[in-house]
Amino acid sequence: MLKGNFIDNLPKVYGIYTGGFLAFIIIMAIAEQMGMSAKAIGICFVAFTVAIYAIIGYLSRTAQADAYYVAGRQVPTVFNGMATAADWMSGASFVAMAGGIYFKGYGYMALLVGWTGGYVLVASLLAPYLRKFGCYTVPDFIGTRYGGNLSRLMAVIVLTVASFTYVTAQINATGTIASVALDIPFQYAVYVGLISILLCSMLGGMRGVTWTQVAQYIVLIIAYLLPVFWISNKMGAGFFPHFMLADEVARIGELEQQFGFVANSKENLAMVPKGLAGITKAHSAVNATPWAFISLALAMMMGTASLPHVMMRYFTTPSVKAARKSVGWSLFFIFLLYSSAPMLATLSKLSLIDPSLPTGIIGKSIAEVQSIDWYQNWNQANLMFVSDFNGNGTLELNEFFMGGKAVVLATPEIAGLPYVISGLVAAGGMAAAMSTADGLILAIANALSHDLYYKIIDPKAETAKRLVVARVLLVVIGFAGATIAAMEIQGILGSVIWAFDFAMSGLFFPLVLGVWWKRANREGAIAGMALGLISGAGYLIWVRNGGSGFLGITQLTFGIFGSAVSLVSMVVVSLITSEPNAATQKMVDEVRVPSGKSILGKQH
Repeated sequence: MLKGNFIDNLPKVYGIYTGGFLAFIIIMAIAEQMGMSAKAIGICFVAFTVAIYAIIGYLSRTAQADAYYVAGRQVPTVFNGMATAADWMSGASFVAMAGGIYFKGYGYMALLVGWTGGYVLVASLLAPYLRKFGCYTVPDFIGTRYGGNLSRLMAVIVLTVASFTYVTAQINATGTIASVALDIPFQYAVYVGLISILLCSMLGGMRGVTWTQVAQYIVLIIAYLLPVFWISNKMGAGFFPHFMLADEVARIGELEQQFGFVANSKENLAMVPKGLAGITKAHSAVNATPWAFISLALAMMMGTASLPHVMMRYFTTPSVKAARKSVGWSLFFIFLLYSSAPMLATLSKLSLIDPSLPTGIIGKSIAEVQSIDWYQNWNQANLMFVSDFNGNGTLELNEFFMGGKAVVLATPEIAGLPYVISGLVAAGGMAAAMSTADGLILAIANALSHDLYYKIIDPKAETAKRLVVARVLLVVIGFAGATIAAMEIQGILGSVIWAFDFAMSGLFFPLVLGVWWKRANREGAIAGMALGLISGAGYLIWVRNGGSGFLGITQLTFGIFGSAVSLVSMVVVSLITSEPNAATQKMVDEVRVPSGKSILGKQH
């Protein structure tokens, strides 16, 4: 029996949960040995974990605004770090990032540098000070710091654009996993993923999402690390492949030279299903120049410090000091997965192209490869394709194609691990995508319900009415995101990178200067958000439509252009208009003092 309040018992509660989940994995492994089908195992993993999250969401239901918006500001640092890591490690991190490294080489390591380095900016420039401010949402800070409904509205618009772009990618990831695990078309699977997401956040808001995200982190980190260590040990690369990465990458380079990589003709590529890519050389030209690498890392760092759903997590801690510690724990829990993504990409490629391994397929006959069970499964899911372009009946390097989403999900099967591990990975991918989608949909719904409806439209609205509006918005936003995700306009990784660029274009400097420059005023903030977002979006459209770009800024780093415009606009407009009043400047001074009561206090 657990004694005391829930917060005090968190280590025991999640210890029991982790033990129960490990026991479930063992039970599934036994069931597989007894003849349980792969499809049934996949369904059990997804259904079991989603049911657990739904139960946590139901048990965390609340009718209190403080609990719904900021989890009562009582989440301990370690658990907030785990929840933030789950919120952060999206379907892109879990499903798509290793795929990006697999196909594009070391240039995509810039994502790892940027996404982890961004937390240095969060810890040093923003999180503790926004927590001291005592706000519910990021637009809440903007609206109170600069004053006026227009500044608050502009922050809501930027937040919605960035977060909605991000959430479509997460629903895309849940749809991909659900379609494979449940054997249903992707267009329907995205709505299955959406319903799973809403079950976690609908009733409990931030409180429900927080405790669900801790549970999801436990699932996703076990699901990501277990295959890495198992495959590495099985291949003879050591239990910790992190120490052997250089040797394994060198081995890939040798094999590519040995097999004589040949680029495909346009006629050959026209036969390949949309969205699939071929095995490319380990040292791709993508982001290979110093500026290309640095600019992508810089964009991801600034984007990290601008994303509202990340900032919201630090509003839930008991104090300013706890918010700072929580950032450190977040970085540690994120590091566990991010440091392993390059290993997984490397091991996956070796499994496929090394002829000394029983799993290697390059050099085998096309017919033999097409008869392999795992190939047939993923080919049916439109995520793998082989064709005898050279007409010699043997699979060459340029004749195997795979979707980036399949690298993480298919590697356990390719490496010959029991199917229970594939089911575990599917559950982990669902956990990663769901946890981030929960946070994003909640960020949009909370901003619209609190900052648009309550602060601007109906300031006298009762708490119950505000929460009804928030929950209705959750459903509407979720279904809109699922509908767009079903169109597959952009890949998972590309959509996520765009979200970071949108966020930094409109929010990075209004947030940072709002804390660190007393002279920043309402007119400057409005100009910075509006012109930053418009110029960033305009640059993206221009480059996407064939524009050459300049200064090496691409469609993946357009936020650098947008944020530069935002900074210049904000500084110039602030300096040519009147300075903030004395009360506002005093408030900014107080925000930077780590102790004392929050600025907003009980204004909500």
